[in-house]
Amino acid sequence: MPGTISGISDLDAGAVAETLRNAMSGFGTDEDQVLVTISNLSNEQRQEVATAFKQAYGKDLIDDLKSELRGDFEEVVVAAMAPPRALDARQIHYAVSGAGTDETTIVEIMCTRSNDEINQIKEIYKEEFESELEDDLTGDTSGYFQRMFVSLCAGGREEGEDVDDEKATEDAQKFHDAGEGCWGTEEAEFNAVLCLRSQAQIRATIEKYEELHGSTMEDAIRSECSGDLQNGFLSIVEAAKNTPAYFARRAHDAMAGLGTSDNDLIRVIVSRSEVDLEEVKEAYQNMYETSLSEAVASECGGDYKKMLLNLIDPQY
Repeated sequence: MPGTISGISDLDAGAVAETLRNAMSGFGTDEDQVLVTISNLSNEQRQEVATAFKQAYGKDLIDDLKSELRGDFEEVVVAAMAPPRALDARQIHYAVSGAGTDETTIVEIMCTRSNDEINQIKEIYKEEFESELEDDLTGDTSGYFQRMFVSLCAGGREEGEDVDDEKATEDAQKFHDAGEGCWGTEEAEFNAVLCLRSQAQIRATIEKYEELHGSTMEDAIRSECSGDLQNGFLSIVEAAKNTPAYFARRAHDAMAGLGTSDNDLIRVIVSRSEVDLEEVKEAYQNMYETSLSEAVASECGGDYKKMLLNLIDPQY
């Protein structure tokens, strides 16, 4: 799946570190130089540059960037410099630490990362916040929504593109019997299908469900679940059906209405820039009849806007 950022060839980490130091030295900061330099590097290259910076100047590159930059521009640069799973861990911590819990962010991260990635997030979370990820998630949630997080936190989802048609038919029937086909709802059956099956298998189950029952799994979830649990299950189905379209919607939601949810917009663009941002852009255009770049340009300003646009459409 193509991202927009692939890094530069023949990286000289020491020379790039010097470029960044010069951009932040003396009177004022050359923000253009900072944003062009950092946005064109892959995340792995950014880590090499940070190491070279520390070795050459005895200072932490992130600390220097934070002291020189401000506002949303600082936020997007710091997010771009973070290793991907560290960014995930910090975003989840931020989502559970504020006033109220930002469940949509937690669901977005937990239902779109691989088992290995979830295990890395758990390790980094414990290291940085001296707390178990599962404990913090369950402490902020309850009921079947809490169980959904425990399942996702286990990092035991089936993986791969192979599909078992028989299992898809069985799961589709179980899903129906647990919801629309019975009095009351067996949310545990919904959870077992949505949190354990691979995305490919969930897609097959979605198709079987429609074939067998003439309605969609989303319809079943909407009629049988409510609140955070409904949103969580719907997000898992949406991401399984079409991951780039899911992230296109998340970017659109971040810019919809009054004001912009900058934290969400930064996370979506930075986290998908080396994964599938080209496909997210295509999905965005198809869904909203405008380009992601145009939407960002109309919502954001200054160096913050330039940095996001450079991640969306790199200017080499």
